[in-house]
Amino acid sequence: MRAVDEIERECCKFRTLCHDTATFPYLPEGAPALDVGVRLQSIRKLKGLSQRELAKRAGVTNSTISMIEKNSVSPSISSLKKVLAGIPMSLVEFFSLDAEQDAQTQVVYRAAELTDICSGAITMKLVGKAHPSRAISFLDETYPVGSDTGDEMYAHEGEEAGILVSGKLELTVGSEVFILEPGDSYYFESSKPHRFRNPFEQPARLISATTPANF
Repeated sequence: MRAVDEIERECCKFRTLCHDTATFPYLPEGAPALDVGVRLQSIRKLKGLSQRELAKRAGVTNSTISMIEKNSVSPSISSLKKVLAGIPMSLVEFFSLDAEQDAQTQVVYRAAELTDICSGAITMKLVGKAHPSRAISFLDETYPVGSDTGDEMYAHEGEEAGILVSGKLELTVGSEVFILEPGDSYYFESSKPHRFRNPFEQPARLISATTPANF
């Protein structure tokens, strides 16, 4: 129950995405817009994994997988990344599997084509979701007043950098706390625990990049 409690406590809801039953044959017939639980169940079955096997690989309980698939809980970014590591699969792959792959690689992405990989208060819009063998996650992020990435700091492999376009944003890396203002930028190893939050009086917009493209 500890892992389930963690998911419920963090509770960062993801936006639902449309699905293609030809791509995901295990989806229930007539199912509505695809949500995290339905998508996870479909991918798990396509990979030939039982809930027990996925839970073992991811280091979580069987009930955690079951509750996510039933939408009894809404996993945070860090919680979902942990579960997907058992497949293995990145967040971007998870949300982009049914993206159309054109014969010619797409170069320009219109504003409406960007995939929001985190909903609720914060938005993180991914650029280039359909690009094959993408080596970087390039994000347009918006932090409303009072929003943050979670009470607990998170860490992952790779490096990340960004520049604040508007507003003010608090960045914590390890034990250091920084206040970013428009034009300020950062670069650090993502393995260091970090957190973003906006305790200020206006929304903040951040343009960021992480590598490898696992976020």
